[in-house]
Amino acid sequence: MRGLSWRNFDFLLLGAMVLASAFGAMMIHSAIAGNLDLAGYDVRQIYFALAGVAVIILLASIDYRYWLSIYLPIYIVMMLFLISLSGLGQAAFGAQRWFQVGVLFVQPTEFAKIVVILILARYFEKSQNDPRDLKWLAKSLAWVWGLVIWILLQPNLSNVIVTMVIWAGMVWMNGIGIRQLLWLGLAVILLAFIAFPFLQPYQQARVLNFLFPDPNARHGAVYNVQQALIAIGSGGLFGKGYGHGTQTQLRFLKVRHTDFIFSATAEEFGIIGAIIIILIEAFIIWRCIRAAQKARDVSGAMIALGVALLIFFQGAANIAVNLNLIPVSGLPLPFISYGGSGLMSLMIGIGLVESVVMRHKELDF
Repeated sequence: MRGLSWRNFDFLLLGAMVLASAFGAMMIHSAIAGNLDLAGYDVRQIYFALAGVAVIILLASIDYRYWLSIYLPIYIVMMLFLISLSGLGQAAFGAQRWFQVGVLFVQPTEFAKIVVILILARYFEKSQNDPRDLKWLAKSLAWVWGLVIWILLQPNLSNVIVTMVIWAGMVWMNGIGIRQLLWLGLAVILLAFIAFPFLQPYQQARVLNFLFPDPNARHGAVYNVQQALIAIGSGGLFGKGYGHGTQTQLRFLKVRHTDFIFSATAEEFGIIGAIIIILIEAFIIWRCIRAAQKARDVSGAMIALGVALLIFFQGAANIAVNLNLIPVSGLPLPFISYGGSGLMSLMIGIGLVESVVMRHKELDF
């Protein structure tokens, strides 16, 4: 068995992630300028990023198959966290999503998505020779819904959708037929129509406001998206300059350090700056896909692919919300938006990808 070689470590992936996180902290600093309620969020984000880099190095040094070997305790502990959240968590926007630990708020749902990736990676490794029938599909879905059901009850529909997209992508990469995938898509659409009356009022409002927006709205999701579009449009090609975005600095743009940080970036750095951010995110995703291609086994490939799907979908959804292409979802822009739990969970994902890279089947990565 060959020894661990740090020459195989993907420094390009780490560098892109550090660059994105540094820019995110810089944009958070600009977005919260003058807001005493949010003072210190930028420094806190830097601390999370530094701790995340240490986590990446640690996870890269540990064989990813170790985590797969203890999948059941990890799964059970995460389930218990999600179950207890309804009784102990902090409420926000009508949902129980955070545990408060001192001055920090921990969101277990962010880490649950990484656990789902690990569980599915192990399942597809063990079942790689099984027929791709309904039983095979149902078993994979059962593992996912063991956690997703508790996320849905918070309620946190956006992260349920993220998790299901990860599952669908991994199932497709493991051999489900196109016809089966189309039937699955139709079933999801039908389920969405059936489930709509049972959604929380604020969730229904987000969909209805997207379909039938009120151009005269002065608050709520419609107003926020209107201000986001104004910020993007006013930034022009090169932007108004760092710290000089009027929509951002005068606080017309709400939740500008989380949901709408892409709009704040476009206002201050223009379309050029926004494109650069998209390219950095795309580069990170590509390095994860590259790791999946080079993985020595199915589980390693699925871990890297799952992390790539997570970053891609959350990033695409966040940008689409800012451009008013989909209803407001509350999903952050990976590595850019403020959020300790979200950033740390992504760092854990990158650490697992690095572990796969360092144990790949070739030396020409």
